[in-house]
Amino acid sequence: SVLCCLCAIPMHPNPSGMCVECVRTQVDITEGISKNCVVTYCSQCERYLQPPKHWIRADLESKELLTFCIKRIKGLQKVKLVDAGFVWTEPHSKRLKTKLTIQKEVLNGAILQQTFVTEFVVEWRMCDACARSAANSDQWNACVQVRQKVEHKRTFLFLEQMILKHGMERDAIGIKSQPDGLDFYYGHRSHGLRFVDFLGSVVATRSRGDKQLVSHDANSNTYNYRFTFFVEIVPVCKEDLVVIPFKLSKEFGSVGPVMLCTRVSNSLQFTDPVTMRQIWIDQEKYWRQPFRAAATAKQMIEYVILDVEVDQSTRQGKLCMADVEVARSSDFGVNDTTFFVKTHLGNILQAGDTALGYDLTNLQIVDPEMEKYSGKHQGVVPDVFLVKKSYAESRRRRRERGVARNWRLQRMQVEEDEETQQRSRGSADRMAQDEELFYQELEEDEETRAQVQIFKDENAINANVTAAAGDDDDDDDDAPEVPIEELLDELTLLQRQADDEDDENDL
Repeated sequence: SVLCCLCAIPMHPNPSGMCVECVRTQVDITEGISKNCVVTYCSQCERYLQPPKHWIRADLESKELLTFCIKRIKGLQKVKLVDAGFVWTEPHSKRLKTKLTIQKEVLNGAILQQTFVTEFVVEWRMCDACARSAANSDQWNACVQVRQKVEHKRTFLFLEQMILKHGMERDAIGIKSQPDGLDFYYGHRSHGLRFVDFLGSVVATRSRGDKQLVSHDANSNTYNYRFTFFVEIVPVCKEDLVVIPFKLSKEFGSVGPVMLCTRVSNSLQFTDPVTMRQIWIDQEKYWRQPFRAAATAKQMIEYVILDVEVDQSTRQGKLCMADVEVARSSDFGVNDTTFFVKTHLGNILQAGDTALGYDLTNLQIVDPEMEKYSGKHQGVVPDVFLVKKSYAESRRRRRERGVARNWRLQRMQVEEDEETQQRSRGSADRMAQDEELFYQELEEDEETRAQVQIFKDENAINANVTAAAGDDDDDDDDAPEVPIEELLDELTLLQRQADDEDDENDL
């Protein structure tokens, strides 16, 4: 040990000849580094200004925001940055604090390490795109028109959740509802093209683009165009009954002719309940030979399962072939008509259950492709197509007990035009029914539920606990539910609502 040359306390030898406390009193390695900075933030699109005119998006206390803040600090080039992190501040304080640890060589080669805090003042200012949108909502350069020619909105409800999950609505200036779909407006053509590519990766679509000349400057030879992209979604949905075109049937080894749509993504999956054969048709192959649904989910009727004989040798994943005896629910007490059918739901159905299906004895399928199936190509068309198990009675008893869903979904801010508002007055019940069917699909289908962000509803959870405490009659409640472990924390949704309320109060 040696003595410090200033305070004369024992210490380990070092090139400076001084203890750490004395070195800090003599040298300040943070000198020249800015301790206060100003950052510009747009509260409309939630982006930060990267001078001179580039705007970037970053969440609070994220790595992107930390990198953005560190680059705004002047003088860090002369020292070595060892560690960096955020210091917690109130979300509404408009302050960001970073704690930095730096090292620098001082006094004859001694390395001094020091920690300091830098404060950033967040100034709110609208970016150019948001300012143009606020001044005139018609200031758009690209419009994506998404359409699907079906009688329900379940596809758009699923598409809405996928858009919110991947944050594809952030660049949109406005979203308007149309009778057959949605219109998305963007300030740049690249944003519209990016959204078109996203739709093609989620659902089976085809698209085309067009442009319209807005203005032309002959002196500088510049043109201003507006771009419109039309995206059409395949008019075939899950649980629809279709007639496979004869040419496609031959390509897949004489399947069909009538098959059930069991999965919809950027490709379509069809299942034959009689043979349990499954085929996938991609969007390019579909649009070369397009076809529509011969029957939709609204045409399904309820059946009662009388007897089930399962063939375990035909099990394929979750599917299993079974011979089932069924009867229409409407025929009970009226006649003794029963049907013996084959179904792919052998591992789901049991005697006494109810199921939804298509009654082909009363459902007339008019399709020119059916006439091409003749002779040795004539396929087997059963009298009944069972689609899924019905939980209507269990859900009815659950509503009578006052048990509500303990989860909820995020929704987009969609503006309705005048024509849609006039039509929606008479179609509110239909929209509510489509939402209920979509919620039921999320509860029953794990694969669909895995693609959607589902948030906890604490109010509903507390209400269900109270209702369950006074009612013990839930033994027969076999309706599927979303497991509590699959629900996301409610803070993300509530934080966004709180931020919106703070923005309104500040304005």
